Amino acid sequence: MSCGNPHETPCSEVLDRVYGYLDGEIDELDCAKIRQHLDECGPCLREYGLEESVKRLVAKHCGCDPVPSGLRGKVMVRIREIQATLEIAELGRGNGPPLSWLRLGLT
Repeated sequence: MSCGNPHETPCSEVLDRVYGYLDGEIDELDCAKIRQHLDECGPCLREYGLEESVKRLVAKHCGCDPVPSGLRGKVMVRIREIQATLEIAELGRGNGPPLSWLRLGLT
């Protein structure tokens, strides 16, 4: 993925590490790089916001209950299905390539 602007940390790296960032599992230097990237890059910031919302929603509704194995995968599959539907609608409106295409370098 690329928003078209140069960044010190590439979009693909930021999106690959967003869960580690959310969970506080990466060192402070990498956190600062990701924060800087999110401040500069609207598409990555939107993706980060989606991941943060999913994490918050799961934490709120699952609390201390053990998370069923495969839940995250099922949730992410459903999110991707919805994103694909929205991206097809975007293409139909002529708004340029979908973000997932940009993320995969298909443009």
